[in-house]
Amino acid sequence: MKHITLAVTGSISAYKAADLTNRLTKEGFQVTVLMTKAAMDFITPLTLQVLSKNLVHYDVMAEPDPSKVNHIEIAKTTDLFLVAPATANTIAKLANGLADNMVTSTALALEKNVKKLIAPAMNTKMYENVITQANLEFLQKLGYEVLEPRESVLACGDKGTGALADIDDIIKKVKEIAAHEE
Repeated sequence: MKHITLAVTGSISAYKAADLTNRLTKEGFQVTVLMTKAAMDFITPLTLQVLSKNLVHYDVMAEPDPSKVNHIEIAKTTDLFLVAPATANTIAKLANGLADNMVTSTALALEKNVKKLIAPAMNTKMYENVITQANLEFLQKLGYEVLEPRESVLACGDKGTGALADIDDIIKKVKEIAAHEE
């Protein structure tokens, strides 16, 4: 496994995508970054482009190569689809098959055998909400692995479970998946 598609969604934890992208690239993975519009409120595509050394994709309607459908081509080259951070909104969209942005459209275009890893990050009440938990359980039935969030003092000041898993833990899980695939 060499090609990771990193989907960054609109959580305050999106700033950690810079470290994640940088470290995955240094580990020898090719990283293509997808962003939701909300993620771009927290971190710029240019930061992730410089760190990944690849174009960052955020507009599902943008087609840089007129001979190819961008989200389909990205899906075809993906070995691991990593959503980090994954908001409650994106988790719900993935669980319900919505395809209204670059992240969700690419996810729907993935081959069945593509490994999928999701790292939720949100307020504790949102994470523990029965709907979010049901969506995560359904995604697991569809083949997504869930990397549980940490307990911490969250950006909103609440203390509880919902902080993005440590970058070290995400990298470790990615390397485990990659080793299993080789």
